Amino acid sequence: MPAPSPEQRLQALGITLPPVAVPAAAYQPFVQTGNLVFLSGHIAKRDGQPWVGQLGLTMTTAEGQQAARAIAIDLMGTLKAAVGDLGRVRRIVKLMGLVNSTNTFTEQHLVVNGASTLFADVFGERGAHARSAFGVAQIPTGSCVEIELIAEVQ
Repeated sequence: MPAPSPEQRLQALGITLPPVAVPAAAYQPFVQTGNLVFLSGHIAKRDGQPWVGQLGLTMTTAEGQQAARAIAIDLMGTLKAAVGDLGRVRRIVKLMGLVNSTNTFTEQHLVVNGASTLFADVFGERGAHARSAFGVAQIPTGSCVEIELIAEVQ
């Protein structure tokens, strides 16, 4: 019996992918070169609005993980728009996570796990990726987390 497809895994998780968000400035939501697809940074949103907050001041690590998971869902929506079928994804290559955090907050890596875990749940071994997680002083619109992605496709 073949492994479930990414779309089947999303359905089992009760996740519906959103359409591609309109860029907030002069850039493209994704660019493909060769077999690599680069997705622009996606900010955390809740109820369609920027998820505003600062880790270590107004948000907990667990709330940051929820925000990162929400971004992963948005990223998959953009990735699907870019490639047509998530089954074409050979590998999630790299995530870069920016966490709006105080200078004493040190759990950025745990926050970004909210996205990393969902990619593993949806893509299995193909979802295992390299990653960076940074604490930053601010993210556009005051959002708590921003994540960008690189994927390899067939």
